[in-house]
Formats: sequence, C-alpha cells, structure tokens
Amino acid sequence: MAFHEVSLPARLAFGSTGGVERRTEIVTLASGHERRSTPWAQGRRRYLIGAGLRSLDDMAALTAFFEARMGRLYGFRFRDFADFKSCAPAGSVAATDQVLGSGNGTRTVFGLGKTYGDQVRPIRKPVAGSVRVAVNGVALSIGGFAVETSTGAVTLTTAPAAGAVVSAGFLFDTPVRFDADRIEVTLESFGAGRMVAMPLIEVRV
Repeated sequence: MAFHEVSLPARLAFGSTGGVERRTEIVTLASGHERRSTPWAQGRRRYLIGAGLRSLDDMAALTAFFEARMGRLYGFRFRDFADFKSCAPAGSVAATDQVLGSGNGTRTVFGLGKTYGDQVRPIRKPVAGSVRVAVNGVALSIGGFAVETSTGAVTLTTAPAAGAVVSAGFLFDTPVRFDADRIEVTLESFGAGRMVAMPLIEVRV
C-alpha cells in the first residue's frame, strides 16, 4: 500500500474533529423485526482538520504536506489526541496496559493492539521509543524486545514460557490519508486567512 511513514505536524491538527464509524447493514422483515450485520470487523476513523487554522504560514505548511502526499494517493500518520495511548488519555503509559497474548514456549512475535470492550483494534503505527513490554507483569529491559514501528510487531528476545501473559503500553498514531484531492484557502487579511476543512480517513495497513 502507498504509505509515507511521516506524521502530520501536531499544530496543524489543533481544532480537528472526528471519531469512529461503523458500517451496519439492516434488513427489516415483514414482521417488523430486523436482521443486522456488518461487513467490517473493525471500526474506521474519520477526521476533519484545517478549519481552525488562521495563520497563512500554517495553511502553507498544510498545503505543502498535502502536495507531498499527492492528495489522496499516499497515507501518513495522524495523532488523534482523543485516542493515542494504550491507557486513558490522561493516564500514563505502563507495560501492563494491554494484553497482547500468551506465550507457548516458542512464540516470540506479538502484535500490538488496544481493547475497546470486547473489540481489539490492531495498532500498526506505534510511536518509536514509546513501547513498554512486560511478561507476567514484569517489565522487560529495552534489550529484551524490538518493535517494528511500521507494522506494530513486537519481537521478544526470549520466548515466554507457556501460559505467560505478554502485555504492553505505548503511544500510537492512526494511519490515514486525505479524503479529498482539493484544498481551498481564503485570504481574509494580510497574514491571516481561512481554510475549508480537509477530510481524513483511516486506512487499513
């Protein structure tokens, strides 16, 4: 997939709005009962950015970022400040935040994920240097594991014993792309302007 491992500058995301969407297919029967199903195993995030920008310099920076991604062609990293930690937004990341799985004596690779109720969201874009890992609640040293920041794969140096619980804490970005091929700026005064909100949509990676 066409993806650039670069992050949208945080200042360009201030004032953004967004959240998660689901796709539900509903069939209403003659009796009035409904049958509901979904083709999506995971939710998908959507955002609007840029509407809060007033500085022409910031608008120029967003335009340059848009051009470098060639509009909708290339994905990139986006920091969703409402959901970017393995813990609560106001909490501190700990190695026991999220359970990744159990050891079997030979398995060394585990994928990062974040649990929402009974749903687990795969985390593919952890922030470099932010990942903490524990086995049975005991934090591993930095040399005890390696993280692939482009996929979210965690490789342990030593395979955990059978039944040992592997957990992790981390910061992460959401992989997105622009969902429009046009960007519009209105000049309102010298050094200030207004930008039409730019849509972003999460991409599967």
